[in-house]
Amino acid sequence: MILIEDRRSLALDIETAHSAGARLRLACEVAGIDERTLQRWKAHAGLVKGDGRPQAVRPTPSHALSQNERLKLLSVANEPRFESVPPARIVPMLADDGVYLASESTISRVLRANNQTAHRGRAKAPHAKRPPTTHIATAVRQVWCWDMTYLPATVVGRWFHLYLILDLYSRKIVGWEVHDTDHSDHAVHLVRRAALAEGIACLAVKPVLHGDNGSTLKATTVLAMLNWLGVKPSYSRPRVSDDNAYAEALFRTAKYRPEFPLNGFADLEAARTWAAGFVQWYNVEHRHSGIQYVSPAQRHAGEDEAILAARHTLYTQARELNPARWSGKTRDWTPIRAVTLNPERDCVIKAYSGNNDIQQLAA
Repeated sequence: MILIEDRRSLALDIETAHSAGARLRLACEVAGIDERTLQRWKAHAGLVKGDGRPQAVRPTPSHALSQNERLKLLSVANEPRFESVPPARIVPMLADDGVYLASESTISRVLRANNQTAHRGRAKAPHAKRPPTTHIATAVRQVWCWDMTYLPATVVGRWFHLYLILDLYSRKIVGWEVHDTDHSDHAVHLVRRAALAEGIACLAVKPVLHGDNGSTLKATTVLAMLNWLGVKPSYSRPRVSDDNAYAEALFRTAKYRPEFPLNGFADLEAARTWAAGFVQWYNVEHRHSGIQYVSPAQRHAGEDEAILAARHTLYTQARELNPARWSGKTRDWTPIRAVTLNPERDCVIKAYSGNNDIQQLAA
């Protein structure tokens, strides 16, 4: 859109050049406009009134949400269970209840129009990272990630230590412990408990356990336990901080939860109580964006395909009721078939897995 002052200046320059003998078409081309554009400006008072598009009155589309539908959408989005949940999670949660109100983008527009899209929490925008070595999981108990993070105490300089083991395919936390010291014995106990809970002794192929290069996870006692369990250890590359991206993302999710105490935990029991509540929420209630907004427990149990199929049926029915509101196909609720840890080139992944339906998530 060209402002009226710029229009008049261009028109004057073109007229000056044309009067001096330049061809009108070439003069317009040098000015960056079409000859027909200049003719339209002169014919419809475009050099007097300017561009009328910003002031144009446009009719409301026939398939737009009604005022009652907008009010209902706002009412649902402000329910206690959705008050701190983004539209990307509200829609799948409603779909599981058999309710379809609008798409994520429509909900976002309505919330934005009512000044309800302010940034929540202390999270910052994610940054793209470079992709390194690859592990691929096409089912549960194939690839695990583990790590340890520090939980602050109310006493400055004191920390509690949270150990977590995550199943890469389902994102379920399959093992966790909180201790007041960082010791390899805790890691040994944790991996043994996780192996027993997941029943890997009866598996023909044992999982790969990926971790960073911390001394605790690479201790001799830990390696001996992994060897006894038949679990193959995997470690991040030296001086590469993002090789264990899923574990790091899990810790970030934990520490940015609203109930995480910013002033620290009073004692070890308080830290363990919080960790137990977080693991329960993450495994059972959390709709994970990386697995089509089903909970890790549902995917770990193999229930995600039925849930996503029901969502697809709901969306198909919603499109049949209001076809004008859909410009194309319904949302793709296809389950994620394979998950990659630190994906490399596509040819490497395809040669390894033989499956083209792989979730492309770089570390």
